[in-house]
Amino acid sequence: MPTTLNEQQETIRKFRSIANFPTVIGAIDCTHIRVKKVNADGGQLYINRKGFSSINVQVVCDADLKIMDIVTRWRGSVHDSRIFRECRLKQRFEAGAFSGILLGDSGYPCTPYLFTPLLNPTTPQEERYNRSHIHTRNTVERCFGLWKQRFRCLLRGMFRDIETAKKTIVACAVLHNMAIDMREDVFSGERDSIEQYSSEPIVQRYIAPSIRGNIRRRQFIETHFQ
Repeated sequence: MPTTLNEQQETIRKFRSIANFPTVIGAIDCTHIRVKKVNADGGQLYINRKGFSSINVQVVCDADLKIMDIVTRWRGSVHDSRIFRECRLKQRFEAGAFSGILLGDSGYPCTPYLFTPLLNPTTPQEERYNRSHIHTRNTVERCFGLWKQRFRCLLRGMFRDIETAKKTIVACAVLHNMAIDMREDVFSGERDSIEQYSSEPIVQRYIAPSIRGNIRRRQFIETHFQ
């Protein structure tokens, strides 16, 4: 994650250039990486809502599709909101370590530092907020698409032991960031599949916003989307 004020301001500037959504420092989401069936005690907890064994991986990316923060320790049955609730990054936001906010989908509760879309926008301002939010947050979907096209093992699945799978996922994230820094493209002919992946709808159980988050989001809309 960007640490200095200048780094944070540059990250915010790049996100704002996408759809004019201010003060965004990262886009957050989770993606399931398939793993082999776990036969040990608790193995059924790796089975996700789609019926296969996986690790639910939380990622925060920047506007350049680089992975700034990653959590790989949770089993596939765990909901996205719990992973964020118990991660170190949430503690850093609550401690005031960052000057910006995260954008997440409706699978997360709306908080003062993590904004989600409005479930039922009723005014032009709310509709503008939702449009801008969706376009800006889509960055993390594009990040997943590019990352998985670069490293097909993330698409096919990890069939070593669980600890090796977790380390491999993190290694792929590091190499993905290095490839972006070196301006390496994916193989020719794969761009279409990346766009197709990033446009797939993600079905998430709606999480009600917190009172503080709802108030902060309302103030934000009134300030920036009039």
